[in-house]
Formats: sequence, structure tokens, C-alpha cells
Amino acid sequence: MDLGLTDRVYVLTGASRGLGYATAQSLVADGARVVLSARDPAAVAAAAEQLGGPEHAVGLTADLTDPETPEQLVAAAREHFGRLDGALISVGGPPAGNAAAITDEQWRLSFETVFLGTIRAVRTVAAALPEGGAIGLVLSTSARGPVPGLGISNGLRPGLVGAAKDIADDYGPRGVRVVGLLPGRIMTDRNRELFAATGDPDRARADAEAGIPLRRLGDPAEFGRVAAFVLSPAASYLTGITLPVDGGALRGL
Repeated sequence: MDLGLTDRVYVLTGASRGLGYATAQSLVADGARVVLSARDPAAVAAAAEQLGGPEHAVGLTADLTDPETPEQLVAAAREHFGRLDGALISVGGPPAGNAAAITDEQWRLSFETVFLGTIRAVRTVAAALPEGGAIGLVLSTSARGPVPGLGISNGLRPGLVGAAKDIADDYGPRGVRVVGLLPGRIMTDRNRELFAATGDPDRARADAEAGIPLRRLGDPAEFGRVAAFVLSPAASYLTGITLPVDGGALRGL
């Protein structure tokens, strides 16, 4: 299938590694060009170079907690590649812990990054996109069902789904799409850290895999291919939905 990605341009946040980088790989492999952002300048520069350098990818050191970051990303895409067709917005995972034990300061900081930073980026990019543009939000299966030990994620992700649906309704008449992506257990650095925090990472991984119908963790590339499709013109009639990429772990229909 031709996804129609040739020469289209996307910005991706939190994309120096993990799911964002995997999505960038899939987009570039199908002919798109990308602007990557992350907080670590060395990491984002290395990621852009690995994707083929300035003809295919450029890196920008940025943090979504900075209100100027979304406009900077839009400007970078237009400056380097002359256009902008969409975005993948990812902010990484908030601190682990049960909701009852998390401090007010952890809640405030996570709201600024996970929630407000995401919404600010989505509305800024959506306003800049032409007809046919698309935005994907990297959320979590916690948006549909609480994940033990991830209280902040359980609290904030469902709200992001509702806000994304609202934005999808607002921008749908302009032909701009907004889709939430719900990764489950995928072998990223984030999940390695969560497994290690249990004190027995091998057992934690085995327990996680036992709850997945496919009986394995996902590979970042499996998420990246789904995200690239969602962002592409081939998915032109998908908007306002949440799409699990979780090996069947969610039990809701």
C-alpha cells in the first residue's frame, strides 16, 4: 500500500528514542521528512543523523513545558522543509506510584508536562495544518483502564482523550484529523525502568506478558508503523478515536 507520505513533513516530540523515534523511522522510510524534538541536545542530534541527516530529518532541542515550543516546532518544519502536514505528540511517562501517595508537586509538574504541554502543542499544530493534516497523540492504555502503580497516568490520560476528541470535533470541518494512540506494554526504556523498579525485572516482564493475548511485549517498530499509517493520507477517514496498540491486552470491546 502507498501511504501517500512522500515529501510530507511531520514534527515529532519526545522523539530522540522510543516510540517517537520508531514512528520517525517509519515515516522517513516511506518518504516523509521529520522534525524531531527532545530535551537532550546530543540525543536529538544523533537521532536526526541516524535518520539520514538534514535532507530527511532535523533535530530541535525543546521541552513541551515551554509555551513557545509548539510555535518553534511549526516554524522549524516550515523553515527547513517548506511545509507541515502533521505531528506526533509524545511527552513520555510521568513518575510511577499510586495516586494516593503522589505528592501535590508531582501532580502539578505532571499536569504541566503530560496534560497542558500536550494540549498546547495539539491546538498550536492543528491551527497551522492544512486540509489533510493529522495529529497523533501518544497516550497509554491507562486512558481506558487504570494500570497498577501508574496513578498519575491513570488520572491524566483519560482527560487527554476527552480533550483530543473535542479538538478533533473542532478541526474536523477543516479536514484536520486528531487520533489518540494507546500503546500497551512495548519494550521501551520506560518499560525497562518500570520492570527494574519492581526488584525482579524478569518476573515483572513474564507477568506482563502473561496478561497479553499475544504473550509477548511489543516492539517499538510495531507501534511506529501503526502511527505512521494513522498520520498518513491513507487513514484519511480516521479521527476522534483512540487506537490501542497493545497486543490485545485491553479487554473492552
